[in-house]
Amino acid sequence: MTSLNGKPSSLIPDFDKLSIDERLRHVERFAGLSEEDMQQLRAPSNLDRELANHMIENMVATIAIPVGVATGLRIDGEEFLVPMATEESWIISAVGNAAQACHDTGGFTTSASGSCMIAQVQLLGLTNPHSARIAILEKRNEIAAECAACDPTLTRFGGGFHDLEVRILGEGADAMVVVHLIIDCRDAMGANTVNTMAERIAPKLQAWTGGRPALRILSNLADRRLVRARATWIPEALGGEAVRDAILEAYRFAEVDPYRAVTNNKGIMNCVSAVVLATGNDTRAVEAAAHGYAAASGRIRSLTKWEVAPDGALAGSIELPMPVGLVGGAVKIHPTARALVAILGVKSAEHLGRIIAAIGLAANFAALKALSTHGIQKDFMAHHARNFAIGAGATGDEIDLVARSLVERRSISTAAAEQVLAEVRKSR
Repeated sequence: MTSLNGKPSSLIPDFDKLSIDERLRHVERFAGLSEEDMQQLRAPSNLDRELANHMIENMVATIAIPVGVATGLRIDGEEFLVPMATEESWIISAVGNAAQACHDTGGFTTSASGSCMIAQVQLLGLTNPHSARIAILEKRNEIAAECAACDPTLTRFGGGFHDLEVRILGEGADAMVVVHLIIDCRDAMGANTVNTMAERIAPKLQAWTGGRPALRILSNLADRRLVRARATWIPEALGGEAVRDAILEAYRFAEVDPYRAVTNNKGIMNCVSAVVLATGNDTRAVEAAAHGYAAASGRIRSLTKWEVAPDGALAGSIELPMPVGLVGGAVKIHPTARALVAILGVKSAEHLGRIIAAIGLAANFAALKALSTHGIQKDFMAHHARNFAIGAGATGDEIDLVARSLVERRSISTAAAEQVLAEVRKSR
């Protein structure tokens, strides 16, 4: 089955019922993977011990996380299979189901604000912070030149220094001047780049103002690097207008109550972080940025917005910071991350970020629909039953036998799994 633009469709019937090798063959055909990529994905261990030893200090072992692919994603008119690295049950199939429900009505539309990060330099001990602020702003061209000298390659590719901001925080003896170097990082996440620029410019700032440089570090509140996605689901794909309205009621709960909002956003980040991890990016940076952005108004709110379109469809949108890259860091040196990026076929960090935004929106749709209808436990625990079976000691075909029995009995616990496993083995 092919899409309108000639690319294979990401809709793969019964993908979850295929063997691992069969799934990999589908992915290989869809993404046009090389034999090297396929060998890496089939390897018992995805990370060479010596490479791991050079990635971190005190390395003693590597830990494998399952990687699945979400199917049915139509994003900006293109078909995608999206790799997700996670130990969490249910979320990959949930994303695929959400994507399939809006696939025939256009899927997801995405956009981005840019690829800028902020480097902060804190200046202390100034008795004239307002004059110092103006003096720094007067040096904009010199600051731009210093930043360009830090990374000529980035500048050559159209990145580098983008803008300058100077803020005054506090009053009197407690006042501090905080300089923001706004740097276009292009296809890099940018932490090392902006930190280097902050370190380089700090002595200059001291010479110009007399202030004492203190912290010189990036900000992870990446609000100059936003990604957005939107989609609509017709009532027929939801199960009717009553389901649509129930989803809206669940969303409003997250908008007005911080206790619900935190959990709502955690569900979004379950899936966002799974793609970030699969592509070798920094999950902690993305998590920090997203949760900080959700609380930017002074009270944490949902990262998504839900409303009714003029034709009665459910319209959802999401906006969140996305400090991810395709050059530098683990994304370049981890061979499995490179192979998983190849599945996506993205050529820029911005494109990767926009796909991740669509995944976040799909995740929230799936969670709100489950919560507002039959409850999350029915879907989650049915998948999680396998984990309880494995934890009880089940192996091979015993795992599915025990899991099915647990779901049928509606009793999913370690004790129940141990009892069912004993019964299975006794019957053989």
